Amino acid sequence: MLVASIHSDVYLCAVSKQVIIIGGGASGFFCAANINNKNVRVTILEKQKNVLQKVKVSGGGRCNVTHACFVNSELLKKYPRGKALLKKTFTQFSPTNTIAWFEQRGVKLKTEADGRMFPQSDSSQTIIDTLLHACNQQHVEVKLKQEVVQIKKSNNRFTIQCSQGESYEADYLVMALGGLPKIEQYAMIQSMGHSIIEPTPSLFTFNATDDLLKNLMGISVPEVSIKIEKTNFENTGSLLITHWGFSGPAILKLSAFAAKELKAMQYQFQIHMNWVNIPEHKLREQWNNIREKQSALTLQQKNPFQLPQRLWDYLLHKAEIKGETKWSELNAKAQNKLIHILTTQSINISGKTTFKEEFVTAGGVDTKDINPKTMESKHVANLYFSGELLDVDGITGGFNFQHAWTSGYLIAQDIESKEM
Repeated sequence: MLVASIHSDVYLCAVSKQVIIIGGGASGFFCAANINNKNVRVTILEKQKNVLQKVKVSGGGRCNVTHACFVNSELLKKYPRGKALLKKTFTQFSPTNTIAWFEQRGVKLKTEADGRMFPQSDSSQTIIDTLLHACNQQHVEVKLKQEVVQIKKSNNRFTIQCSQGESYEADYLVMALGGLPKIEQYAMIQSMGHSIIEPTPSLFTFNATDDLLKNLMGISVPEVSIKIEKTNFENTGSLLITHWGFSGPAILKLSAFAAKELKAMQYQFQIHMNWVNIPEHKLREQWNNIREKQSALTLQQKNPFQLPQRLWDYLLHKAEIKGETKWSELNAKAQNKLIHILTTQSINISGKTTFKEEFVTAGGVDTKDINPKTMESKHVANLYFSGELLDVDGITGGFNFQHAWTSGYLIAQDIESKEM
């Protein structure tokens, strides 16, 4: 993978200011790609041996670039944390701007039924190649295996020390490290006067203890309503049953909004599952009509809720109803139990499962310390923060990438304006 351009001596002589970007992810590269000033030299320092790894695996290898959500008030609802900052940043660089930026570089995006936007190639490599090409055009240099261990500022310049002994000087420093899962990893940032909101995992699946669910592995239900017991967190959406429990958009969104509360519960809690997404009292009102329409059929033969057959059989088993029972023969006790299970089944959750391609960290640098017009620190001049390092996180669907593009772009614009 080509990640670094070769600088000519003529070019280097013309350079007056140095920008160091720590982190070779989406936001760091987007920032570098948008600094278009020949008097500024940009270097990206990446700890790993490869760059843009999260871009590569996102969206199942297709890269969910952004979301077709063009009304700011609606867009903000997709972020459990960071709304105060995003309310101002998205007015400056929105999904519309993201789409235009990529299309200007020959990458057209397509919109899927749920609003997610992908490159028409259905390959994340298209996005990676575009970012690399844009950075090479700007003569951006990329240094791999550069783990930053110390940052100092003196005489308006930053000194960045790396673990292998390398040292770099910068006039502008951009921290685009991504989500750091442990608060100890923010020590350098704290030492510069910034507050840190304790990091917490977000976007994870639920591990269920009901052994019978293992027989339902692979079943997808298009619309269920899920509530976390003893909380106000509830969500409706599609659900996937896995061999360990529950996944799918409904669960991931719920885990994002309830991330901090679930961590406090040590991921031991109960959910109430409404499999038919109909309130219990309304289903009771409809029940006689449902029953009369298939009175001559057995319950196993006729499932009036379009649930997958294996799931319907499981729910009948939970209600202690034999499949060969006719709808007309269903007694009041069995009927009440089935209605309750269909609308309010309690399921124990014990633990979570997190995948690299979906993993997001809630928490990070407190956004109160950041200027939302520029992403510059309010405590240290010419120090910037972008992407997931901040206490900003979105649900699945391209929202976290949109924040990455927006914050990276605003930093680039501010550095450019200072060097005009």
